Amino acid sequence: MPKAVVVGSGPNGLAAAVRLAQYGIDVTVLEAADRLGGGARTTEKLVAGTLHDECSAVHPTAVLSPYLRELRLDRYGLRWRHPEVMLAHPLDDGTCGVLRRSVDETAAGLPAGDGQRWRQAYGPLAANLEATASDLLGPLLRWPSHPVHTARFGLRAVPPAALTRLLWRSPVTQSLFLGVAAHVMHDLRAPMSSSVAAMLISAGHRFGWPVAEGGSQAITDALAALLRDLGGKTVTGTRIKRSSELPDADVVVLDTSPSAAARIFEGHLPGRVHRAYRRWRHGPAAFKVDFAVRGDVPWSNADCGVAGTVHLGGDPDEVIRTARDVRRGRMPDAPFVLVGQQYLADPSRSAGDVHPIWAYAHVPHGYNGDATAAIVDQIERFAPGFKDKIVAFSAKKPADLMRGNENYVGGNILTGANDPFQLVFRPRLTPHPYDTGIPGVYLCSAATPPGAGVHGMSGYHAAGRALRHLGLAPAVQ
Repeated sequence: MPKAVVVGSGPNGLAAAVRLAQYGIDVTVLEAADRLGGGARTTEKLVAGTLHDECSAVHPTAVLSPYLRELRLDRYGLRWRHPEVMLAHPLDDGTCGVLRRSVDETAAGLPAGDGQRWRQAYGPLAANLEATASDLLGPLLRWPSHPVHTARFGLRAVPPAALTRLLWRSPVTQSLFLGVAAHVMHDLRAPMSSSVAAMLISAGHRFGWPVAEGGSQAITDALAALLRDLGGKTVTGTRIKRSSELPDADVVVLDTSPSAAARIFEGHLPGRVHRAYRRWRHGPAAFKVDFAVRGDVPWSNADCGVAGTVHLGGDPDEVIRTARDVRRGRMPDAPFVLVGQQYLADPSRSAGDVHPIWAYAHVPHGYNGDATAAIVDQIERFAPGFKDKIVAFSAKKPADLMRGNENYVGGNILTGANDPFQLVFRPRLTPHPYDTGIPGVYLCSAATPPGAGVHGMSGYHAAGRALRHLGLAPAVQ
C-alpha cells in the first residue's frame, strides 16, 4: 500500500489527506499545534460556554466547494446555519447596505437605480456558479470547462474595485460592494481587486454565507472523522523543520507557506522553485479581538442587529483610502473592521445572555502596535454603547496569529499578498502550481489556487497531482 504524509491539518491538508485515503493510500497527517484545524478552529474562552472561532468564521466558499459537498460531511455532524441577513455595511448617516441571500431581495433594498444594476452584475454569476465552481476554484492557467460563464465572471473580477464601484450611484451600494472587495486585503485601485467580491457576492446569492454549528472546528472535526473512517491517521504536536524529519512516504503534501516548504526541502528543490518560494510575498495583516458581550450589540441600524457579518469601513472613499494606507504600511486611525455575530445563526455559541463577538481589523504587515482601542472605537462609532456591553475580551496581534498558525507570516491570514501577479500565478508561474519540482512532493496551502478560504480545493487538486504520480488517477490539475 502506498504511503502519504500530509504536513499541516488546515482544511486543505485534511482535504488532501481524505482524497488520498479514498484511493486506499495509507495517510498520516502531521500537525505542529496541539489541535487539528489550522484556520478552522474554535475555542471556548473568555466566559464559560462561549465559543470563539480562532480565524475563519463565515463559510461561503465551503458550501460552494464541489469537493466538500461531495464528501457529505453532514454524516459527521456538520450543520450549516444561516443568519437572517448575510452582511450589513452601515454608514455614518444611519443608512446601511444589506446583502441578502436573494439577489432580488438585495436589489430591492438598494437605493433607487442601483438595484437593477446589482441584479445584472451578480444575478447571472450566481445562477451559473454551481456549474463554474470547479473552474473558479482551481488554477487559472487552464482551459475552463465552461468558458462563457467563466469569462463572464472574469469581466466582474478583473477591474479594480475602485472602478467597479462606479456601476452604482449611491454611496450605500458602493460601500456594500467595496466592503466585500476589501477581503482581498490589497489596494482596491489595483487590477483584479474586484475578484474576491465577485466570488463572495455570487457565492452568497447562490449558497449563502453560513456558519458551522458549534464553530468552525466542526468542519475540521468532520473531515478528521471521515479521514479516520478511511484508515487515515493524525498526529498533533509534531513540527517538521527539515525533510529528514519526515516519515518514509511515497508522496508528501505540504499545507504550508511557500517559505516553509523552501525551508523543509532546502537543498532538494530545483533552483527556480526555491527562488520563487523565497520571493513569495505576504500582504497586510489582521489584528483580532474576541469579545464576550452581555446582550446584543446596540447597532444604530436595525439591519446590523440581524446580520451574521458587519463591515465597518465607512463611506466608499474611506474604504479605498484605508486599504491603500494599510497596503503602504500605514496604520489608519479608523481601520476597516469585520465583525462576526455567528451566535445569531448559531445560539449554541452563547452562554445565556452573554454572546461571543468575533472581530478583526486590517493592519499593516507585521504590525506590532495595539489596535484594540481602534477596533472598539470603530464598533462604538456604529453601535453607541457597545463598550458598556463588554464583559471580557482577548486580543491577538499579527505575531500572535503567526504563533498560532505558521502559515500566517507577519499576521497575513491569506497566506500571501493578493496582488495581481500572485492572484493569477500562485505560488509561481507554472501550469502545475501544486508541484514543487520534487517528484512526489506537492504544495496545497492557500498560497496555491484558488487561494484563501475553507474550501479544501487546494488540497483536492494537490492530491490529484499526487495520485497521478502514483499512477492511481488522472490529475484534475
